[in-house]
Amino acid sequence: MSIERVTIEVGPERTVTIETGKMALLAGGSVTVQQGDTIVLVTACSAKPRPGLDFFPLQVDYREKFSAAGMFPGGYFKREGRPTEKEILTARMTDRPLRALFPKGFIDDVQIMAGLLSADGENEADVLSMVGASAALMLSDMPFQGPIGAIRVGCVDGEFIANPTHSELENSVLDLVYAGVEGKTIMIEGSADEINEELLRDALTFADGIVTKQIAAQRELTAKSGKAKAEPRLTLVPDAVTNAVREFCAGKLDDACLVPEKAERYAALDAVLAQVVEALTPQFDNEGDAPDFKAAFEDITEETVRRLILEGKRMDGRAMDQVRPLMTEVGLLPRAHGSALFGRGETQAIVSVTLGPAGEAQEYDVITGGKGKKPFFLHYNFPNFSVGETGRIMGPGRREIGHGALAERSVAGVVPKDYPYTVRAVSDILGSNGSSSMASVCGTSMALMDAGVPLSNPVAGISVGLVTGDDGRRVFLTDILGAEDHYGDMDFKLSSTSKGITGFQLDLKIAGLDIPGMYEAMLQNKRARMEILDQMNQCIDKPREELSEFAPKIETLHINPERIGALIGPGGKIIKGIVEMSGAKIDVQDDGTINIFASNGESMEIAFREVQAIAAEPEIGKIYEGVVRTVKDFGAFVEIMPGHDGLLHISELADYRVQNVEEICKLGDTVSVKVIDIDDRGRIRLSRRAALKEMGE
Repeated sequence: MSIERVTIEVGPERTVTIETGKMALLAGGSVTVQQGDTIVLVTACSAKPRPGLDFFPLQVDYREKFSAAGMFPGGYFKREGRPTEKEILTARMTDRPLRALFPKGFIDDVQIMAGLLSADGENEADVLSMVGASAALMLSDMPFQGPIGAIRVGCVDGEFIANPTHSELENSVLDLVYAGVEGKTIMIEGSADEINEELLRDALTFADGIVTKQIAAQRELTAKSGKAKAEPRLTLVPDAVTNAVREFCAGKLDDACLVPEKAERYAALDAVLAQVVEALTPQFDNEGDAPDFKAAFEDITEETVRRLILEGKRMDGRAMDQVRPLMTEVGLLPRAHGSALFGRGETQAIVSVTLGPAGEAQEYDVITGGKGKKPFFLHYNFPNFSVGETGRIMGPGRREIGHGALAERSVAGVVPKDYPYTVRAVSDILGSNGSSSMASVCGTSMALMDAGVPLSNPVAGISVGLVTGDDGRRVFLTDILGAEDHYGDMDFKLSSTSKGITGFQLDLKIAGLDIPGMYEAMLQNKRARMEILDQMNQCIDKPREELSEFAPKIETLHINPERIGALIGPGGKIIKGIVEMSGAKIDVQDDGTINIFASNGESMEIAFREVQAIAAEPEIGKIYEGVVRTVKDFGAFVEIMPGHDGLLHISELADYRVQNVEEICKLGDTVSVKVIDIDDRGRIRLSRRAALKEMGE
């Protein structure tokens, strides 16, 4: 197989190269994608469907190895372990735009594996993984109806940047990951610094121009090296069964689909399904395998729900742009440092906030971008009872990590960057019937204000859905139900303050939505967000002035950075001793800022006093109780505070002539001395006689 490559110009002096024919030749399709010195290998393989499957089992995995950056893994075991949050989020972003581009009924096992081969620390690998997945599928014999393109967009000084480096992103007001086909968006993900809808729309247009180039390049590569597409094995319900179910359900499904409450609606639909099975089973008794009435019924239910929406009827009776009834409450968990309960219809989230010292910040080690710390982080939990189900109780899954990351980045921008506390928010979903991640955004914003965190602005979020008709009609739905998400075409989540957008995520089940349609959905979403913000403000409109009595108190002082070593001590001995003595936690910054966190006043007083005693600087004119450390013929050297010795000259021992220093003080004695001078080199001159005179002795 010959080596073929294509190069795409994504910006001035910035290219992405896709190559095939060199690596992983036994895979169904394989490519490497490179920008700068960052390289990702992406493979696509398939297998015959497993018996009993009724869904498309697409599996996407993205992994980073420390060797890609010339690094060793940390810890005892020098091998990469379970996937990091970054790897999981990248896998999800790679997965989501691909699913809509496989034919209905295709249930072969498909596995996409993306691995980081080289990382230069500046060029991010996630969008390269997404482009590579599309290219690998195009080269394979699988019925992928692509290609797609994928690009990251930043905005610095009003100018859009394609695939910005990590350095450029630090100054960007936008971090947009975009995937789509020519002229249409399929998936977006990202955050922004309170931008308006027009800027986001223009960023989508900018991204589409580059995606069009990527798609042309993939088609060129496929023409050179692609395999012939195999005839797909599609698992579909026979038309005879579908038509029979459709005929039986005529006039029976509308009422069941329009039951407002989720549980009652499911019960009504189950009752109709039971009638279908009972009535139609005799008709197909001699057809061999038992017909899949349930799958056919699901298809007819979807047709019914979509038809009703296009006719102007939603499942719970709301108008298309109407938000469900809201419920807000703060301060309901007495021991949490901040708490809020946010409900929207049957969706409900309870959020608690914990404040802690800076040392509790979440550390992360991203191979493509170095080490760092997150002083604000949000964890999202989705228990089985939130949807009235049972199941195994395990750690957070990919969905929980993805929803938590969306809520976190939507709120993180309004938490002050110089806030001395580490802040952890935990959103537990108590009920889920549509957009629980957006309920988490609203609840977190309120809980942070309840905790006294000085947010620059409160944040609210909501989702907008879409149903399209065969005739091209489309209806946007504000605040979609879980079923409207399931049967509809879109789930477009947007979060913002009253000033502008802070976070967003789009998933589509159709092959793209044009950018004017995206903008229309943004504006409908904005109206709902402002309504939600108004109601949140009626509950709590600004951060509380006082922290919870159970939150750790903080005192900040500043010391000479040169005194940090004395405060920490050999091997941390001094500062560990203060922590043990006081029970407080102490955070030391490189610039000499000292933050002391304590749970009570006594603990704070002890820690503050001890830090000051060690880190304080001598002051001219101040009297100290010092310890004689060295005795000489001409005087004594006295330690007036840790790390600070001064000369007590023999002439300053008393107000009379002293013949021998040891007449007045011996090694180890404690003496009262006054600082009478500190020269340019920091040398300290002390006087005992001046101290005695001032003290009246």
